[in-house]
Amino acid sequence: MKLVIAEKPSVAMSLAAVLGATERKDGYLEGSGYLVSWCVGHLLELAQPEAYKEQYAKWRYEDLPILPENWKYEVPKDKKKQLALLCRLMKDKRVDSVVCATDAGREGELIFRLVYEYAGCNKPMERLWISSMEDAAIREGFDHLRPGSDYDKLYDAAVCRAGADWLIGINATRLFSVLYGVTLNVGRVMSPTLALLVQRESDIESFISKPFYVPEITCGGFTASGEKMTERSEAEKIRMDCDHNSAFVRSAEKQVKTIQPPRLYDLTTLQRECNRIYGYTAQQTLDYVQSLYEKKLATYPRTDSQYLTKDMQATAASLILWLRDNMPFGKGCAGEPDIDRVTDDSKVTDHHAIIPTVEIARTDLSELPSGERDVLTLLAVRLLCATTQANRFEAVTAMLDCQGYTFTAKGKTILQSGWKEVERIHRMSIRQSETEHRENEDAALPVLKEGQTFETVSASLREGKTSPPKHYTDVIFCERKEWIGIEERSSA
Repeated sequence: MKLVIAEKPSVAMSLAAVLGATERKDGYLEGSGYLVSWCVGHLLELAQPEAYKEQYAKWRYEDLPILPENWKYEVPKDKKKQLALLCRLMKDKRVDSVVCATDAGREGELIFRLVYEYAGCNKPMERLWISSMEDAAIREGFDHLRPGSDYDKLYDAAVCRAGADWLIGINATRLFSVLYGVTLNVGRVMSPTLALLVQRESDIESFISKPFYVPEITCGGFTASGEKMTERSEAEKIRMDCDHNSAFVRSAEKQVKTIQPPRLYDLTTLQRECNRIYGYTAQQTLDYVQSLYEKKLATYPRTDSQYLTKDMQATAASLILWLRDNMPFGKGCAGEPDIDRVTDDSKVTDHHAIIPTVEIARTDLSELPSGERDVLTLLAVRLLCATTQANRFEAVTAMLDCQGYTFTAKGKTILQSGWKEVERIHRMSIRQSETEHRENEDAALPVLKEGQTFETVSASLREGKTSPPKHYTDVIFCERKEWIGIEERSSA
C-alpha cells in the first residue's frame, strides 16, 4: 500500500478521487491500495533561538552571532494533530512506500521532507511531479512516479533558503535593535526591498522637472517634429521661420517589419499583464491562478518557462482549435496554429508555461469568480496569440526640410494584423480604451515621395516637461527584485 501526502486537503481530495481512495477517515482517505493524506502548509518551522540556549531568550549583543550547528524545528500548536497522524500513517505496517505529492517545487519539497524526517521514516520515497491537476495528468504522474532521491538537491536548496532567512533575520534584527534601542526588523528579502523603495522615493523627491520644446510643422494631413530643445527662444525662432513657408520631402524610407507573436506566460509575465490590464497585484494573480490549477482549469503556476514540451503538442492543438471556435477572440486567428513556435524541451526545466487545460471546454466561465475568470481568459488569449500569425506592417520614416530645418514624421500601415487582432478583440471585450492602447503608436502617413513639396505649412510649438522616475507598481517592483537577485524568478 502506498501513502500519498499532498500539500493541502483540496489537492488530496482530487488525487484520492483519481486513485479510487474514496473511503473517508479522520484526516485521510483510503482505498484501492492507497492512503491519501495531507499537510496544511508547513507542519514544522525553524525553532526560535531560545530552543538552542535559554540565554538567547533575551536579546544581547554579546550573544551574537547565533549560529546553530544543527537546525531544530518546532510544531505550531494548531498543526500537531495532523503531524501526529502523518507520523502514524508512515509507521503503518500496511504502508510499503510513501509518495511525496506536495506542490512540485522547492517549498513543496521542504514541506514533505521535514515531515518524512521528523517521523524517522525510512520507507522508499517516490515523487509525484505533475504540472496539471487534470485527471489524465494525475494518472500519468502516478504511472511514472520518480525516485525521491532525484529531488535531494531541491530539498537542500529549500533548507539553505530557510536557513539563510533565519540567520540573517535573527542576527541582524537583534544586532540593530540592540544598537539603536528600538525594534528594527531586518530580513534577507525585506531589507534590500526597503532599500529599493527608499532609493526610488529619494530619486522622485530630488528630481527637478525641466521644460522642453519641440517645433512641429503640419502639412498634407500629417505632423512632423523637429528636435527637442531646452531653450524656448530657439524653438520659437524655428517655429516663426517655418510658419506659412514651404517644405519638401528630403527622404521617405519604407521598411516592412514583423512583430513575432508573444511567448506563453510564465508566472512573472502573467502577473505583469494582470497588473497592467486588470490592476491585480502579484499576490492576487498568484492566488487566482493557483485556484484555477486546483480546479483543474490551468496548469501549474509557479513556473519560469514560457514554452511547452513536445509531448504536449497534440493536447495543445486540440485546445487551440476549441478556443478558436468557441471564444470571441478566437475569430482573430488566421492560418494554421504554429505550435512548434511555443515548443522547446530545452527551455522547460521543472514546469512548462502556464496555459488553460482542456477542462475549459467543459466549464461555464460565468460561474467562476471574476478574478479567476479574468486570469483564465488571459491565458486563453495568450495561447492563441502565441500560435497564430505574426503582425506585419510597413513602417515609413519621412525627413522634411523647411527653411533649412529638419523635421521627422513616422507612420505605419498594417499589412497583416496577425496576433494583434486577437488582442484587439479581447481589449474591446473588456472595454479597454483603444485610444489608450494606441497612444504611443504611429498613425498611417499619406503616400510621400522624395522631392515632394508642400507650398504652405503650419508651424507650432509643442511644450512638455521631463518626468521623474515613476513610483514602483507591484509587479514592476517584483521584476526589479528578480533582476538584481533579491528574489528568484519563480518562488517555487
